[in-house]
Amino acid sequence: MSTVETVDETLVDRVLLKAFVEACLVLEERVAGVRDIDLGMMMGTGMVPGPFARADFRGLDDVLAALERAADEWGENFEPPLVLRRLVAQGRLGAKAGQGFYPYPQPDPGYEGAPVKLDRRGHVAVVWLDNPPANSISPDVVAGLERAWEEIEADDAVRAMVVASPNPALFCAGADIKAFTRMDEAGGRGLLDSGHGLLRSWERSRTVTIAAVNGLALGGGCELVMACDFRLAAESATFGQPEVNLGIIPGFGGTQRLPRLVGEGKALEMNLTGESISADDAYEHGLLHRVVADHELFDTAMAWARKLAGQAPVAVEQIKRVSHAGDLDEGIEAEKGGFAAAFGSEDAREGIGAFLAKRTPKWQGK
Repeated sequence: MSTVETVDETLVDRVLLKAFVEACLVLEERVAGVRDIDLGMMMGTGMVPGPFARADFRGLDDVLAALERAADEWGENFEPPLVLRRLVAQGRLGAKAGQGFYPYPQPDPGYEGAPVKLDRRGHVAVVWLDNPPANSISPDVVAGLERAWEEIEADDAVRAMVVASPNPALFCAGADIKAFTRMDEAGGRGLLDSGHGLLRSWERSRTVTIAAVNGLALGGGCELVMACDFRLAAESATFGQPEVNLGIIPGFGGTQRLPRLVGEGKALEMNLTGESISADDAYEHGLLHRVVADHELFDTAMAWARKLAGQAPVAVEQIKRVSHAGDLDEGIEAEKGGFAAAFGSEDAREGIGAFLAKRTPKWQGK
């Protein structure tokens, strides 16, 4: 290697390390979160991937060692940030460890290329929604969730499930509208029945379910979150039921679970306006149990899962069973009928057509 190449590599490494240190300082000062800093650096400077994702893939232990050498050679401006030291001490070493600034799936055999990945970690199973680009809920995703759930329920060692997304920008953007348009009435009804059956099974099971929501959770994604026993979110998360904008209504429990969580008034507002709310707003209205820093979301969810996995299974099952007693099944049946009626309307065809054509819909009330 020539002297020039060595100097170039040293300069690049110095710039990248300094950028990472500054990114950590911005994070520690709570100016912005991990996702926003990475996105800002990618959009503003062309650094792809951003400093945190880049560090995760390099290995946080390797970055720490490089910064310690840099501090000795170039001064205190390269002193390893506190957040980096803490993550390394916790064993969160980046992609190779399954968690760094971001979480990374470590799927079980047979799930490597699946749109829903099962990742068992002791008494906790992580179910990853991994259906790019939007993690949309399609028939394949519903089938994937059912497959993973069947394995979890058959595994006596698993006591808690975390539902998460490896996409730093979103949890789930909603139903796959194009897939719905290709289904006949019987197929659509079957998908609704399967989805509702799965979510009700989550609620009735002795397995505790936790949603770890990063980024967007819209439509079916928000409904999936509401079916979990506990709902944790990153500061960057957003929630909404935008179905009305397509001329349809929520189809996976949004008209039933949402008012039970946030109250009838707020639920009606969200369902009729289709407008999204922030994580802080969702927490204030009771949709969420906790809001945490983006880079702490997965670790927090796993900590909750491990704690809950240690509770008495029969007691957990009974507490969940009686807590969910009531008229929800009747409400869901009414919702399914309403969804079918709305989905078969002219307004639904107009709304979906406008959405796919990227134009403003013209409602006829038919």
